[in-house]
Amino acid sequence: MLQSSILLFGFGNMASAMLDGWLASGMAPERFAVYNPRAKSVPAGVAFDTTIPSGPFDTVVLGVKPQMLDSIAAHLEPLLGPDTLLVSILAGVELASLRHRFPRAGGIVRLMPNLAVALRKSPNALVGEGLSEARRAHVTAMAAALGSAEWLADESQFELVTALAGSGPGFVFRFIDALAEGAAELGLDREQAGRLAMAMVEGAGALAAASEHEPAELARRVASPGGMTQRGYDVLDADRALAGLMRETLRAARDRGEEMARAARESG
Repeated sequence: MLQSSILLFGFGNMASAMLDGWLASGMAPERFAVYNPRAKSVPAGVAFDTTIPSGPFDTVVLGVKPQMLDSIAAHLEPLLGPDTLLVSILAGVELASLRHRFPRAGGIVRLMPNLAVALRKSPNALVGEGLSEARRAHVTAMAAALGSAEWLADESQFELVTALAGSGPGFVFRFIDALAEGAAELGLDREQAGRLAMAMVEGAGALAAASEHEPAELARRVASPGGMTQRGYDVLDADRALAGLMRETLRAARDRGEEMARAARESG
């Protein structure tokens, strides 16, 4: 990876988790600077400022809330010359909307992580424009340091990938909570049900990740004909209930991302 200087512009939960992941990967804290209008704690060795630093920076990671884009654009634009790569983690803000606001940037990338970046276990979706080979390799390495790097062939599916890989942990958390709640309603102590559900999902995820088999095959192997697990599948599979629920969940999240993208285009 290039030994670049990296500015985190905005320091919310996701940017903070990304910084933790990068430092855990072995990147030197002296490579990072953080700008946030309100004071926040940062790891030792990382520069922090409540006023926008002058740079120069090789890479700027844009981590403000999407609705703040227009209010910060004029302040950020002077930092983004032809020698600077802009990496945006803003949901629902397309490359064209970013290029319109930051025309001088030397390359623009949309990166969609999830909070597992702190553990270096996030699937990270990427799409970009105006990238040299060296810059593409650089941002690939940055993403891979946080988990995995998945480049999309074009931007048209980015909001769907965001719904799956970015919003997905929230849906899994809801599933864990629903398992525990269901067990509690059937008579198990609620706290104990929560512990069991959490440990079960952790183990199942690790098993699926380590297995040579696809999840559908693993599910088949877990169940015995006429057994307890199969009886549970009969509920989940009736009228494709679980598959339909997941499809509509992802559709709703994707559609919201597309709405946000339209709003960003119109406001620009």
